[in-house]
Amino acid sequence: MEEQREYGPQPIAALMEKHNLKAHDLVVASTEQITHKMVARACKGRKLSRRVQLKLVNSLNTASEKSYTLKDCFTY
Repeated sequence: MEEQREYGPQPIAALMEKHNLKAHDLVVASTEQITHKMVARACKGRKLSRRVQLKLVNSLNTASEKSYTLKDCFTY
């Protein structure tokens, strides 16, 4: 059976919009290695590894000055 890779739009996209953040803002705010492509895939719902998800959540938290969790940002 083939593994599902697409999960549809994710909550992280809505959270970025709520805080008026663009992909570039997350890339700049990150202390870890993330790319614009990772952010775009996260928003579209492409399956990402747990490590990449955590990097994106950390970056979102830094940029928005909030403390979101994985469950707040991803539905899978």
